[in-house]
Amino acid sequence: MDRRNFLIQAGTITLLQLLAGCNEREKQRLRVQLLKGSIPAQLLEKFKASLKQPANLEFTPVEQLVAAFDLLKSWEQPKADKTTSPWQLPKIPLINPATPEVADLLTLGDFWLGDAIAQKLIKPLDIASLPQWQKLPQRYQELVKRNAQGFRDDLNGQIWAAPYRWGNTVIVYNRDKFKSLGWTPTDWCDLWCKELRGRISLPNQPREVIGLTLKALNLSYNPKTKDLQQVTGLTQRLKDLHQQVKFYSSDRYMEPLILGDTWLAVGWSTDVIPVLQRYKELEAIVPRSGSAIWADVWVSPTKSSSNQLLAQQWIDFCWLDQSQRQISILSKAASPMGVKINPTDIQETLRSLLLVEAETLAKSEFLLPLPQETMSQIELLWQAMKP
Repeated sequence: MDRRNFLIQAGTITLLQLLAGCNEREKQRLRVQLLKGSIPAQLLEKFKASLKQPANLEFTPVEQLVAAFDLLKSWEQPKADKTTSPWQLPKIPLINPATPEVADLLTLGDFWLGDAIAQKLIKPLDIASLPQWQKLPQRYQELVKRNAQGFRDDLNGQIWAAPYRWGNTVIVYNRDKFKSLGWTPTDWCDLWCKELRGRISLPNQPREVIGLTLKALNLSYNPKTKDLQQVTGLTQRLKDLHQQVKFYSSDRYMEPLILGDTWLAVGWSTDVIPVLQRYKELEAIVPRSGSAIWADVWVSPTKSSSNQLLAQQWIDFCWLDQSQRQISILSKAASPMGVKINPTDIQETLRSLLLVEAETLAKSEFLLPLPQETMSQIELLWQAMKP
């Protein structure tokens, strides 16, 4: 599943009619590739109305975050040889469409931020002077302050991205199935209960699964030790967890739960929320010991060349209190600015996911880039877990 909603549903949203009658050559231009469903359509109209000068605004939805990262890579690839070959397919829309023009801003998941920096796919943002940047909580400022290798650098790092919404990795379960057990899950340790053997679906994502296992051992998602083989109990804990799992998938992990083949699933909040709204027998929680946090962020591709002032205006507009409230309520993800949301504006079954308790949130963590040695250890543990 992609993180999507009903906000920007299809096609390119192109706002080219701003201040009609003005000379097109005098207009500023802003091209934005944004994750489908992550920005309410109403905000685009309000941003248009807030501009004091004419501008061409082109907002194009991207289906999935991985597709956004692929776009970044395609913009940095050298242009193909223009020599025509008899075996080349012509550019036919919807079959092999041309790569879109380089955007001025693009939605990226923070999970890809380190790679995008290290591969020189994006450039730093000049947003430290923006009024709303100063209001952005420290943990989000630190998330996007990185060195040239993509690792967090709170002291000397540059600002590489602008977070505009966030969510959690959550546990979702079938209430009806758990009635016979007499308890409901509240934390990661519940995944190892014997009653759930063969009844769990997990993302096919080693950082998430090994991370939640570390969390169950009262450790961090971002381990300080490079040799995870030395973490007491980790290898056995992973093998035991594998016995609980019936299904691994990063995009279809909810299907076995909906069909009743599994009783519990671990997944991302924006995947889970639309399902909760349709299937009333399902309930979701953020584990009380803390969870993984993801953030959708604005980044500037290395080859972007349009008016950066307009890009800065859009970023700052997204951080306004009113904008953040609409993003939180309508895109089913939380605000990094910590704006107050009236609980009655959010469906009751979703409040625990969108209005996370401060104590739980304080224990939650972003998945930060790890040294290559540690990543190699994670891959070895993953392979050993799933023989």
